[in-house]
Amino acid sequence: MSALSVRQVRFRYLTLYGLRWLPTGLMIPVMILLMQERGLTLTQIGLVGTAQGLIVLALELPTGGLADALGRKPVLVAAWVVCLASLAIFAVADSFWLFFLSWALQGVYRALDSGPLESWYVDATLAADPKAEYEPGLGYAGTVIGIAIGAGALLSGGLVALGPVGPVSALTLPVLVAIALQTVALIVLLMLLVEIRPAKGAGALRASMVEAPRMVGQAVGLLRRSRVLLALVCVELFWGFGMVTFESLLPVRLAEVVGDADRAAALLGPASSVAWLANAAGAALTPLLLRRLGAAPSAALLRILQGVTVVGMGVFAGPVGVLIAYLACYTVHGASNPLHMGLLHRQVDGPYRTSVISLNSMMAQPAGALGGLVLTALADRSSVSTAMFVGAVVLALAAPLYLPAWRAGRAGAAAADGPVTRVPTGPDDTLAGPAPVVPPLAGDAVDPEGTPARAR
Repeated sequence: MSALSVRQVRFRYLTLYGLRWLPTGLMIPVMILLMQERGLTLTQIGLVGTAQGLIVLALELPTGGLADALGRKPVLVAAWVVCLASLAIFAVADSFWLFFLSWALQGVYRALDSGPLESWYVDATLAADPKAEYEPGLGYAGTVIGIAIGAGALLSGGLVALGPVGPVSALTLPVLVAIALQTVALIVLLMLLVEIRPAKGAGALRASMVEAPRMVGQAVGLLRRSRVLLALVCVELFWGFGMVTFESLLPVRLAEVVGDADRAAALLGPASSVAWLANAAGAALTPLLLRRLGAAPSAALLRILQGVTVVGMGVFAGPVGVLIAYLACYTVHGASNPLHMGLLHRQVDGPYRTSVISLNSMMAQPAGALGGLVLTALADRSSVSTAMFVGAVVLALAAPLYLPAWRAGRAGAAAADGPVTRVPTGPDDTLAGPAPVVPPLAGDAVDPEGTPARAR
C-alpha cells in the first residue's frame, strides 16, 4: 500500500478533530442544567467537576508517556471508548455519585486524549514529506474546533427547543445525540488513523507500560537541556492563570454592566457560540501570520493583544463593548494557539512528542487553579475590573518567553540549508540533526485488521 500524502494526512486529521469536538459542543449548553434538573445543587456540581480536574492532573504525563511508547492510535481508541462510557452514564445518572463517576471518566478520557491525534498528524506529515510545514494544519484545526463546537452548541439548543420526546426530557436529548456522534467518531477513527509499530500483542503492551515512565523522564529531561523548550512550556503558566478572566470572570462582568444576571446569561449563550466561530476565524489567520511575521514574533504579539482584549472587557461600560472585547479575545486566542503548538513541536522529535505536549498542557492546570483563587478573591475585595486587569497583565507577561524560540529559529535558518530536526542538546538552544526515523504509514485504503496504530 502506498504512503499517505501530506494532503491526505491533513484531511484525516481535520476530519477526526472535528468529530472529536462536535459531541463536546452538544454537551456544553446542557451539562450544568441537566445536573440541576436531576437534583444536584451547585455545590455538588462543583465537587463533581473537581473529579475531572484532579484525574487529568494525575494522569496527564503517564498517559502521554504511554502513547509515545505504545502508539498513538491504541491510546486514542481507549480514550474515545472511555468518553462513550462517560456519556452513557451521564445520560442516565440521577445521583451525585453517578455524576461523579461520569466526570471522573471524563478526566481519564481527557488525559488519554491530550496530544495523540496532534502528535500523529505531525509525525505522519513529516513521514510524508520531511520538508512539509505542519503549522498551517494546526491552524486549520483551530478553525475546525471553533466550527464544531459552535455547530454542536446550536444543534443542542435546537434539540432542547424540540423536546421533550416521549419519556426523554428536553435537556437529555442533546446527550443522546452526543452519544450517537461519539460512536460514529470512534468508527471513523478506526478507519482513518493508521500507524505502523514494530511489535504487537500482550508482550508489546507490557513493554510499553515499562517504557512509558522512561519516556516521561526523558521528556522532562528535555526541559532541563533546552532553554527554548522550557520557555515555551512556561508560557502555559501565564496563560492558565490569565484564562480565568475570560472563562470565569466574564459572566460576572457582563452581569455587572447589564444589571441583571438572567439577561446576562441570555446574552452570553449565543455570544459563546459566536466566540467559538471567532476562535475559528483567528486560527484561519495562522498561515498569514507565519508568512508575514514568523511563528515566534506572531505568538509574542498575540499574547500582548490578548491582554489588551481582556483589559477591554474590564473597562468598557456597556454590554456591547464587553462582548466585542470578548469576541476579540477568542479571535486572538484562536490565532495564538496553533503558533504556540507549532513552535513546541519544532523543539522535540517524534519519540517524545506526546509527552512534551502533555507537559505543556499540564502546566495550565495548577496555574488555572491559582488564577481562580487569586483573581476571584481580588474581584470580591476590589472589583471585577481590577481582577481582569491583573489577569491581562499576566497574559501579556508571557510574550518575552518566545524570544528564545525566535533566536533559535534565526540561528537555525542561518546555519542550515535544508530541513533540520531540533533535538535539545544544549543549555540555550537546539542543534540541527538528521530527520527522525518515523514509521511509514499504510496506504489510503485502511485495513482495520492491519498494521498497529498510534494513539494519544
